[in-house]
Amino acid sequence: MIKYVPELTDIVLEEVPGRVTLAVEISNCRGSCIGCHSPFLKDDIGEELTPEVVDRLIAANFGVNCFLLLGEGRDKDALLRIAAHLREHHPGIERAVYSGRPEVEPEIYAAFDYVKVGPYIAEYGPLNERTTNQRMYYHGEDITPRFWHKGIDTNR
Repeated sequence: MIKYVPELTDIVLEEVPGRVTLAVEISNCRGSCIGCHSPFLKDDIGEELTPEVVDRLIAANFGVNCFLLLGEGRDKDALLRIAAHLREHHPGIERAVYSGRPEVEPEIYAAFDYVKVGPYIAEYGPLNERTTNQRMYYHGEDITPRFWHKGIDTNR
């Protein structure tokens, strides 16, 4: 089972390039990022994210074209079932997952259109900095540079 925090579910525009994304925060995080902005997500909190809940969230958020799981939880099979449900019942909506792990299993890459990997390390910065250790993949292609700031390079 994976759990999400309903009150943190929101539509976002910058997490996945060019997508209107419904972002769902997943609890039971396995990460241990120093300076984590949401340490409470390490706890077993929230409600179960089921296919029925996914359907209701999508129905209540007209216009989204991407469903993002911010975290993986601790049940890979449940995570993969949600991805399969999205693929089968919502084919016009892309699937994305953010993992704080340095790498994920091949079946997670195969189940999601977008996969972000890498723990947040303050000295390297977030995904939108050229120095980041984090990577975002779209069907296996590294698209991380799409997040980098245009213009002046502040990391010289």
